[in-house]
Amino acid sequence: MNTIPDGGVTQLPSLSNRFSHDEVNMDLTMCGLLVERAEEIAQIYKEHGNWNQVKEIWFEERRANRSTRGSSQKIYRVLSSRFRNAPASLPNPRDLPTVLDACSTPRDQAQVLYPYLVADDALVRYVIHEYVQRILAGTSNSFDFSNKTLTSALNGFKYADGSDFDYADSTTERWCEGFRSVMREIGVLEDQQVVVGNSPSLGETPLLVAIDYSYKEGGDEWFESPIGLQYLFQPSDRWDELYDRVAKTDAWEFVELHGSLQLRPTDEPYAWISGEGAE
Repeated sequence: MNTIPDGGVTQLPSLSNRFSHDEVNMDLTMCGLLVERAEEIAQIYKEHGNWNQVKEIWFEERRANRSTRGSSQKIYRVLSSRFRNAPASLPNPRDLPTVLDACSTPRDQAQVLYPYLVADDALVRYVIHEYVQRILAGTSNSFDFSNKTLTSALNGFKYADGSDFDYADSTTERWCEGFRSVMREIGVLEDQQVVVGNSPSLGETPLLVAIDYSYKEGGDEWFESPIGLQYLFQPSDRWDELYDRVAKTDAWEFVELHGSLQLRPTDEPYAWISGEGAE
């Protein structure tokens, strides 16, 4: 069912020249999605609701398991940052254990956690925007995540002060491998050996998150540029199929407004997490 106006698809903007040096980091070189550990942190937060307590409990458990403190500190800093800085357009971190439990596969869980990474990591978000532009434009190498293509995208990045991307080649290569590991977890890349991927299939739970995220980020015209679907590399010719899928749940429905069908949540976005809008 076509809900996109005749104006066509709105491109995501390039994020070059948007970020200061302080906003850009290479955290992806040491910490990908780490689904199980992210879920553990979210579960502790759900139980205690206080990040100071979460940190204490996390390190107590690491010590009990004889984990290296330095490694644990890095992982906790990066993963907790994604949750603490999550925009209101994503599920509250205390609701994440419920959302992750509703997922059918580890890939579904990775697809749920993925937008927290994108929202928190400026460099990842920049690269995703560059790739999404290529996908919408139909560029043939849009799904090429080789070092060469990723580095080409990174080299196009400029800081807000106009200076160029400035990390060492070895660091950049590790970042590219970290990026590919995320792409494997969300289903864009099939295995360790390949660097060219395809749009992943979306399970029911990550689809609901992606649609709710798009709706809360995009306002009334969200369906012209559904950011949650674009971040998950869904091409525009697949959006109608995904809109139809989500409308078959109890969480979303098509309604007629001003002579055209629009997709709207049946209640508030994410009400389905507490069972108020789920199928």
